[in-house]
Amino acid sequence: MTALPPRADALALVESWTASPSLRAHMLAVEAAMRAYAEREQADVERWGLTGLVHDFDYERFPNDAHAADLEHPAEGVRHLRALGWPDDICEAILGHATYCNVPRVTRMAQALFAVDELTGLVTATALVKPSRSVLDVDVASVKKKMKDKGFARGVSRDDIQLGVAELGVPLDEHIAVVIGAMQGAADALGLRGTPVA
Repeated sequence: MTALPPRADALALVESWTASPSLRAHMLAVEAAMRAYAEREQADVERWGLTGLVHDFDYERFPNDAHAADLEHPAEGVRHLRALGWPDDICEAILGHATYCNVPRVTRMAQALFAVDELTGLVTATALVKPSRSVLDVDVASVKKKMKDKGFARGVSRDDIQLGVAELGVPLDEHIAVVIGAMQGAADALGLRGTPVA
């Protein structure tokens, strides 16, 4: 198995390709959720975490509005990762998180990446409409309520969240709880500690 790059190198890659603070925060949120899932699965926490950290690093340069399978995001980023010597299982998982790439999610790591990706966005959006703007005030019930509101955070695919849960074989409430807990643990890095409401 190919050796993993140091996290510092992965973070430098993300920061050199991505200027948007919100997109950087999204990748950190997915990293946190992936680490939490790796612990649950007794899997390689660093490997899963790095997969989450870099999964969208090419998105800003290659947004792929046409959803081409082999052009732009994530294909372009994966080509770059392969050139840097990143492991195949990480590259395959990153391709698999975009349904239009038609790469089957056959590993637990790939399934987890797909399952947490959209949900982290919904949790972030839910936190930002709280009076405190804090992920610490987010709970499963509030996320499920926002999930049902199709007008809220329209960019978040509810279908992908449901498909991800089905593939993982984890109940929705449990899945949401894992992701919220992971993001609460990384609240400062995500800029989601918010401010206490008087």
